[in-house]
Amino acid sequence: MICAISGEVPDEPVVSKKSGLLFERRLVERYIEDHGKCPVTKEELTMDDIVAVKTNKVVKPRQLQAASIPGLLGMFQNEWDAIMLSSFALEQQLHTARQELSHALYQHDAACRVIARLKKERDEARALLAQAERQIPASMAGAAPTAVVSNGKRAFEDEVGPDGKKIRPGINPVMIDELTECNTMLSAHRKKRQVPPTLASIDAIERYTQISSHPLHKTNKPGILSMDIHPSKDIIATGGIDTNAVLFDRSSGQILCTLTGHSKKITSLKFVPRDELFVTGSADKVEAVTVHATQKYFVTASKDNTWCFYDIPSGSCLTQVGESSGQEGYTSASFHPDGLILGTGTTEAVVKIWDVKTQSNVAKFEGHVGPVTAMSFSENGYFLATAALDGVKLWDLRKLRNFRTISPYDSDTPTNSVEFDFSGSYLAVGGSDTRVYQVANVKLEWNLVKTLPDLSGTGKVTNVKFGTDAKYIAVGSMDRNLRIFGLPGEDDQMDDAKPSEE
Repeated sequence: MICAISGEVPDEPVVSKKSGLLFERRLVERYIEDHGKCPVTKEELTMDDIVAVKTNKVVKPRQLQAASIPGLLGMFQNEWDAIMLSSFALEQQLHTARQELSHALYQHDAACRVIARLKKERDEARALLAQAERQIPASMAGAAPTAVVSNGKRAFEDEVGPDGKKIRPGINPVMIDELTECNTMLSAHRKKRQVPPTLASIDAIERYTQISSHPLHKTNKPGILSMDIHPSKDIIATGGIDTNAVLFDRSSGQILCTLTGHSKKITSLKFVPRDELFVTGSADKVEAVTVHATQKYFVTASKDNTWCFYDIPSGSCLTQVGESSGQEGYTSASFHPDGLILGTGTTEAVVKIWDVKTQSNVAKFEGHVGPVTAMSFSENGYFLATAALDGVKLWDLRKLRNFRTISPYDSDTPTNSVEFDFSGSYLAVGGSDTRVYQVANVKLEWNLVKTLPDLSGTGKVTNVKFGTDAKYIAVGSMDRNLRIFGLPGEDDQMDDAKPSEE
C-alpha cells in the first residue's frame, strides 16, 4: 500500500470514503487542516471522511525526550512530511501551469495564422482595387459595345441565323492580306536572326537547380494546368484547377493579381503583349488558346471538335471550323511563328496542320498514342514538337514526316508539356520530371542536357516554360506552387541587367 502523497508505505494508513485513495494519516490531516480538500481530487474533504486501515503493527518503544536521537528522528520526520506536502503541491501547480501554457501557445499559433490569412486577403483586395482603378478610366474612354473579354467577363454572344446556327463574318480579304504581310516580314527576319550571345550555355543549364518556389493557387484545389511568360516583362501567368488565373512578378516575388470569372479549371492562357492583355480558356468552353503573331487575333480549340478564329479588338468569333462531335475533339493548339499555319492536337492521337487563310486541313501527322497533350513550333520554322502518352515526337514541316521520337518515361507516364525556347536551341519536356534537350538537326541526336526533379511530390509536371534567353525555367505541377529553376544568384544578375522601364 502506497500513500498517494508521499509515494511511500504509510505507517498509519487511512482511506478516503469519497475517493478511495490511501494516505499517510499525518500527511492528509495536515493537508485537510490547511486546505479542506482532497490533495488529489480537490473535492471537499474532512476528517470524518477518513477511515483508518487496520494493519499488523510492531509495538514501538515509548518516545524519549526531544534531545534524544529518537526525538531528533521525529523532528526530521516532521520536516520530511512538510517537504513532501510542499513537493506535492508544487507538482500539482507545475502540471496546471503546463496545461495553461500549452493552451496559450495553441491560441497564439491560431491567432498568427488568422492574422497572416487576413493580411494576404487584404493585400489581394488592395491589388485588385488598384488594378480596377487603372482599368476603369480606359474602359470608360474607349469601350465599345462588343468589347474584348476583359476582367474575367466573356465576349458577347454572336447573332444566330434562321437555321439556329451562329452567323460568322469570316476572315475577310483585308485580314488575309494582313496575315500574309506578317508572314513575309517574320520569315525574312528569321533568316537574319542569330542565336543571341546572352543565351544560357549548356554548362549553365547543367547546373540549374530550384532557386525559388511560390504558392500561387488555392490549397484545397491545387494544380497548375497552364502557364505563359510575358516576352518583354518578367511576369508569369498561371491558370489552375481552382478556376483562377494569377499574374506573378518574378523579379519581386509578388502576386500582382488573382483573376476570377471561370467556373471550371483553366486549361490554357496566353499573353497579348501589344495591348497588355492575356487570354484564358477553361474547361467550361475551351481546351487550348493560341495568339497570332499580329497580336490581333487568337484561336481557341475545344473538345467539341471545332476551333474558332477570334478578333481581339471586337472579341467576336470570325469563323468556326469543324462540326461539333462527341467522338473526337481538340486537346492542344499552337500557331506557327509566321502565323499562316495552325497546329492542333486531338483526343485521337492525331496532329492536324491547317492553312489559316483557307481554314483547310493541309496535313495530318499520325503515330502518337493517346491524346496530344501539348505542341510547340520551333522559331526556326521547320520543327514541330508534340507530346502525348508515348512521349515527344519531332516533325519536319518541310517533308511532313516524323524524324525523331523521344520517350523519356515509361508507358504509363504521359508527357504533359513540350516547349522550344525562343532561340530554338533547347527543348523542354515535362512529365514525371522536367528534362531539357539540346536541339540538333534531323540527322544528329538531340542530347539530354539536364533532368530537373519534380519537387512537388505529385509526380506530374504539367507546364514548362523558358524565361528570356533560357536564363531560367518556370515549372508548374499538380501542387499549388510555381517553381523557378536556374543558377543560384542568377535572379540578382538579371535584375541588375534590366533597363529601367521609366
